[in-house]
Amino acid sequence: MTQKQLPPGLHPDTLAVRSGADRSQYGENSEALYLTSGYVQPDAASSARRFAGEEEGYTYGRYGNPTVTSFEERLAGMEGAEAAISSASGMSAILMMCMGLLQSGDHVVCSQSMFGSTIKLIGSDLAKFGVQSTFVSQTDVDAWKAAVRPNTKLLFAETPTNPLTEVCDIAALADIAHGAGALLAVDNCFATPALQRPMLLGADIVMHSGTKFLDGQGRVMAGALCASQQLVTEKFLPILKSGGMTLAPFNAWVVLKGMETLGIRMRAQSTSALALAQWLQEQPQVERVYYPGLESHPQHRLAMAQQGGQGGAVLSVAMKADSPEQARARAFHVLDSMQVLSLCTNLGDTKTLAAHPASTSHGRLTEVQRQAAGVTQGLIRLSVGLEHLDDIKTDLLRGLSSLH
Repeated sequence: MTQKQLPPGLHPDTLAVRSGADRSQYGENSEALYLTSGYVQPDAASSARRFAGEEEGYTYGRYGNPTVTSFEERLAGMEGAEAAISSASGMSAILMMCMGLLQSGDHVVCSQSMFGSTIKLIGSDLAKFGVQSTFVSQTDVDAWKAAVRPNTKLLFAETPTNPLTEVCDIAALADIAHGAGALLAVDNCFATPALQRPMLLGADIVMHSGTKFLDGQGRVMAGALCASQQLVTEKFLPILKSGGMTLAPFNAWVVLKGMETLGIRMRAQSTSALALAQWLQEQPQVERVYYPGLESHPQHRLAMAQQGGQGGAVLSVAMKADSPEQARARAFHVLDSMQVLSLCTNLGDTKTLAAHPASTSHGRLTEVQRQAAGVTQGLIRLSVGLEHLDDIKTDLLRGLSSLH
């Protein structure tokens, strides 16, 4: 059963509940979950054409699935992209992007304050295969421009960054990339298309960890790349078919249902995060709060312009201390004193999650890399959920008020 064609210009909130693949012959209103590893072919000739990519049709579970297609079409529509391709996790999406675009001798420019696993993948793991990389200040446009070489093929930014919420000028980086004949990729996990759509600002690729806010309830892992149909078909799909970083249909279905409430959740959680950040700024035990919604944030105006006037749901707070050892001990004390919030390295959940980035998300980096990223021992990252704000404050105050 073919759905009615959606009219153009719909808001991402509407696309989040209305876009996706066609209904089956049963006319289900909720997207169907297709749990199958293979597909029966009508005849040998059709099967051959489908496997050769000459005819539309599903062939094997590693190559595609109707539920997964629904997720991809929905995310592409919300991001304003021609197409999307999914993967088993956010990091596998980054790996698929790099394997599809880069070869030995190519060069990548990245923010030095990106997610720890991203830094390690591009800076260390891919270096073994001859891919060169330069890491620069997230917010210094001139540094990005100066880092570009004749062999630069990709600029990769994360905005806001994890965990310091630094914001880059997407349009400016797009101009630099395109002027050098390179592509700009943007990790949009923190803002999501509910707040920010990088492709409208010139980005060529948008990366997502669907594990985070797209799912929104910490249930499954998923990843995706949004890009042109040409990039998806010619560069990324061949890597997916060979590499097998395939998104499971059940996970795709779970994230599909999570995306329906994305806009509502992001706005509510952003409101609570701003209020919490303002409160934390006033606590005597706190050295600094990192949150784009605060006027004290160095890129506040840029963030408000790019993110629809919202700061997002993630903030980080640094403890006052006289040494790194004391800072770590104080951060641990606050985390261990929580009775309501979750000590958990994920983010984007309806539950407020707290983590110590220096020993978790950035724990595999060298101390030099951590310092370059600004990830200190006294830093706590908070992904603000949907609990009552007073209860979040009270739980954090248990540890803050008992610091020695």
